Amino acid sequence: MKIVQIIFLFFLIVPFVEIYLLLQIGGVIGVFPTVFMVVFTAVLGAWLLRKQGLATWQRFQANLNQGAIPAYEMIEGPMLLVGGALLLTPGFFTDVLGFACLVPKLRRKIARYVIENHLIVAHGGSPFQRRDRAAPDVIEGEYKKED
Repeated sequence: MKIVQIIFLFFLIVPFVEIYLLLQIGGVIGVFPTVFMVVFTAVLGAWLLRKQGLATWQRFQANLNQGAIPAYEMIEGPMLLVGGALLLTPGFFTDVLGFACLVPKLRRKIARYVIENHLIVAHGGSPFQRRDRAAPDVIEGEYKKED
């Protein structure tokens, strides 16, 4: 399945899951506590995002000052942005995904997986294209078809 199809399904299914969860939780605990929980998770998520983002930025700068490549921080930064966006989106399912992006150990494991499996293209190209580990030998030349 292509990445575009996965993203399309995500944007199609998540709103239904969110509405279902909001209705179910709202039916159990009431409307006002549900609204309060949604607002509280957004505020808590913004605070955690600020805290984690500053820590990641400081590690990024420290690595640059030491002459090291801040590879983990370059992957964790976008993960923090996605986590923050998910936390600001009203709903419980996106809050769970957003808080998962803000857990430092989980973020580090995902960054390590991305780095070790070369899921990011360093020199041009698309990260969504399939790359084989061993490229076939290419022989360049010209040909002319003769009858």
